[in-house]
Amino acid sequence: MNQSLSFKEILAIGLMTFSLFLGAGNIIFPPTLGHDAGTDMWRAIGGFLITGVGLPLLGVAAVARAGGGIQYITNRVHPIFSIIFSVLTYLAIGPLLAIPRTGAVAYEISLAPFLPEAFRTSSWSLFLYTLVFFGVAYWLCLNPGKLVDRFGKVITPFMIVLLAILLIRGAIHPLGEVQASALPNPFSKGFLQGYNTMDALASLVFGGVIAAAVAERGVTNRGKQAKLIVQAGLIAVIGLGLLYVGLAYMGATSGPAVGTYANGGELITMLSERLLGSVGLILLALAITFACLTTAVGLITSCAEFFSRLTENKVSYRAMLVVFTIASLIIANFGLSTILKISVPILVTLYPLAIVLIVLTLSDSLFRGLRGVYIGAIIGAAPLSLLDGVGATGVDVTSITDALNQVPVLNSFMDLGLGWVIPALVGAIIGGIFSPISPAYSESHSAT
Repeated sequence: MNQSLSFKEILAIGLMTFSLFLGAGNIIFPPTLGHDAGTDMWRAIGGFLITGVGLPLLGVAAVARAGGGIQYITNRVHPIFSIIFSVLTYLAIGPLLAIPRTGAVAYEISLAPFLPEAFRTSSWSLFLYTLVFFGVAYWLCLNPGKLVDRFGKVITPFMIVLLAILLIRGAIHPLGEVQASALPNPFSKGFLQGYNTMDALASLVFGGVIAAAVAERGVTNRGKQAKLIVQAGLIAVIGLGLLYVGLAYMGATSGPAVGTYANGGELITMLSERLLGSVGLILLALAITFACLTTAVGLITSCAEFFSRLTENKVSYRAMLVVFTIASLIIANFGLSTILKISVPILVTLYPLAIVLIVLTLSDSLFRGLRGVYIGAIIGAAPLSLLDGVGATGVDVTSITDALNQVPVLNSFMDLGLGWVIPALVGAIIGGIFSPISPAYSESHSAT
């Protein structure tokens, strides 16, 4: 059986991966960062690229190294932890947040600006749009084996052309001069904004889709699969990096031309209109629609496959598709604001743990894959990540954070929202010292 792919096939899988990560938020964040950073744009976007591009690549690499699925990573802690963490991750990043948001955001940016006021404020407009949106998403999910052909070879190249037209226009004919920076610490701002995209968590979910795409093409050797998954991930993050830099430059050169704006969506809309008029709005609408659609399809497919496997296929993949598609449609129309209050704290809690698992998976040869290192690091990071999650619910935790800010070394990480790093490191060391001399996983589930 063929254990290698042509460059054209790898490129197609890479473009599919690019489209999975490119949600509406990824298009909205960089222009805002560039606008606020002004003359410090390169410092700000540098921080953004480290966490917004670097972490997802590491996540894809970790999934590839572990064997092609999130369960192979989380099992290194404990089987029960694996089930709980995986279920919460798929629910929070899937039907409880990201999937419904793709439909709602696509409507707000792609269709609502073109509607008369009476239709724009009507709940029926949103319902009809999301009904069609999720109907198309469901159809695309029916044959996950065709995602590479549909996304990597058709939809993504078209989406890239749309965005390239905007970026080239913005580079050749910028709206104004770069203004002075409004950010006191642009690198930290960019670093945190990239961190807050939470794409590293998404990489654990999408890694399975990429692995399946590689396996569909006849590559069964785990080592070869891992290499191809990383290559596809590298193509995706190079594309994302170039896009982020271009969008940030558009924002940085907008200057006073756009005046004040309420949010990033409004800024990118104004930039598109001022650069290309009504054509710019149409290009943006199409790009956002495709970006949201591809992300929705990737997430619905991932969730349906995972929960079908979790039931040992007693509930079929297609039955799960129906459940997640309908749930996302309902939440997008009626419960998104409420669900955000529930799902965001869950995501904030899970995200540091996901990063810990990614780093340990990629560096496990340094500590011989000892299970105690994984357990200790998770136990160390969990209290601080849980504190962040509780804070995200609106509960006042300032007394605790103020006390932690008095701890030397820890305080500098707390300022960056990374207070969990030091406890995770200490926990890993302690866990390694007291760990039995045995790896946390079977070699058959590792690509190395």
